[in-house]
This record gives sequence, C-alpha cells and structure tokens, in this order.
Amino acid sequence: MTTTNETAIAPARGEAAGTSPQMKALLERSSTVVLPLIAVAVFLGLWQALSAGGLTGTLPGPLQVVQDVQPLIIGFFNNSENDVGIAWQLAASLQRVAIGYTLAAVVGVSVGILMGSMRPFQLALDPIFQVLRTIPPLAWLPIALAALSQANPSAIFVIFITAVWPIIINTAVGVRSTPQDYRNVASVLKLSKFTYFFQILLPSAASYIFTGLRIAVGLAWLAIVAAEMLTGGVGIGFFIWDSYNSSRMADIILAVLCVGLVGFVLDRMIYYAGRLLVASE
Repeated sequence: MTTTNETAIAPARGEAAGTSPQMKALLERSSTVVLPLIAVAVFLGLWQALSAGGLTGTLPGPLQVVQDVQPLIIGFFNNSENDVGIAWQLAASLQRVAIGYTLAAVVGVSVGILMGSMRPFQLALDPIFQVLRTIPPLAWLPIALAALSQANPSAIFVIFITAVWPIIINTAVGVRSTPQDYRNVASVLKLSKFTYFFQILLPSAASYIFTGLRIAVGLAWLAIVAAEMLTGGVGIGFFIWDSYNSSRMADIILAVLCVGLVGFVLDRMIYYAGRLLVASE
C-alpha cells in the first residue's frame, strides 16, 4: 500500500529524473566549447612563458604577434595597390582550389562510377591509380610547369591531381557496395539505366562519395599552399614564403591561423552538404 509521503515523493523523483538528462546534455554541450578554450589558453600561456624565457628562438610570443600583426589586420582586405591584403591572398588561393577541386570532383566521381560498375575498368585502372596516388603533390609541379608553362594552371593541376584519388577510390567502393537486393529489385521492376543510376546507385553510394569529397578538399587546400610557395604570385602560400624571406614571423603565424580556419570551414561545408543531401535521399 502506498503511503501519503511516498506519493508526494514520487513526483519529486520524477522531476529530478527528468531534469538530470537535460543538465547532462547541457554540460556536454558546454564542454565542447569550454574545454577547447581552456586548451587554447594553456597553449598560449605556455608559448608566452617559453618566449619570455628566450626558449623559442626568433619565434615571437603571442603578445608580440598580436602587436606586430595589427597593421596587417587593419589592412586585411587591401593594404595598397602593391601590397595586397591577406584576404585577397586567401581569395586567390580559394579560386585556384575551387577550379581544381571542381574538376577533380567531376572526373573522380565519373571514373569512380565506371570502376565500381564495370569490372574491366577496375582491373585496368586500379593498379595504375594505386601507384599514382602515392606520388607527393609537389612532385607533380615540375611536370605541370613543363607541360603548361604557366604557374597558375600548374598550381590548379597540382590541386586536381592531389584531390582526384580519394574521390575515385571512395566512389568506386560506394558503387561496389550497393546491396545486391537493390540490383535485384531494379531488375524485377525493369528500371531503365537512367532511373537505376539516379534513384538507386547514386543514393546508395552517396555517403562514400561525400567521404571522398571531404578528404579531397582538405588535401586540395594543403596542396595549394605548398604549390604557391614555389610558383609565386598572389596566394596565401606565396604570402607565407615571402613573409619568411622578409623575417616577418608574426605575419606567418597569422597566415597559418587563417589557413587553418579556412581549411576547417571548407571541411565543414562538405560535411554538412553531404549530411543534407544524404538525409534527403
């Protein structure tokens, strides 16, 4: 038999049980922000302490970096006609990445579908691609310069040749992973090749394709920064190398931070685009 006190206590326990998961979720969400901030603060404090003790060589401390890059931040978009701001350097690099990455996506998905759908294509091309994909991106740059004779197209080619391999491989794996039941249903329903491709094959392989695209965009951004250090001209890679030659270490640190943030944004864009498209299938 339930007493009056037990009856009164029961709702209170229910309320406590109901709020506990909410508090737990709130703590988990806040920890995803607070803990990285703590880690950054510890890193900056350690860096500043080492710099104050003269243990970082010519590398300035964070306080000195903030002081030195103030003119660069003020002129972030355009310092002058002959001194292009860092935003325009990033924009030039992003333009090259957009062209090379788009070409890699089109070619990579197309070739990957052929390799995944047709066994002869896989047997013929897979050994060649497995060898070519292990070549470092900058090893392609002299070949591209010799063939194209211009720095900008050569940099775009390096992006393309770097980004295309993960797209091809992941797309081919995704196509081959299409369940046999889907193929059987398409055969029973006598679906046309066009319908089968867009309604069964692509949705089934979409998660693999976007995994390859996500890996590729990171590699493309890495490749362009390295390539621009050698080809020169306007671009964040050349800006970093020119700052090094001019002993502007604070500018290099700011540029590296911008490179990391832009790379993170590119990765998130492909990630959320993949989640949106795959979920809508």
